[in-house]
Amino acid sequence: MRTTLTPEFYQLFAVLLVAAMAVTFVVAAVADGAFVWLRRRLSTRRQPRRAAVPNVPDKGRTAPTADRTPVGR
Repeated sequence: MRTTLTPEFYQLFAVLLVAAMAVTFVVAAVADGAFVWLRRRLSTRRQPRRAAVPNVPDKGRTAPTADRTPVGR
């Protein structure tokens, strides 16, 4: 049962291969754009308010230094 591949097969294979590559490229570009848009949108929403952040210098005054105990890792 040996069959030979015809030139029509190779032509159709090339067309389908190029079409599949184009679809993959478009889907990847759209997914990447959506991911970047979503990250930018979420990062602007989750920025903490300045008043809610502890130990932030207020108009040139610095917060007192905190005594911290080193933690072994």
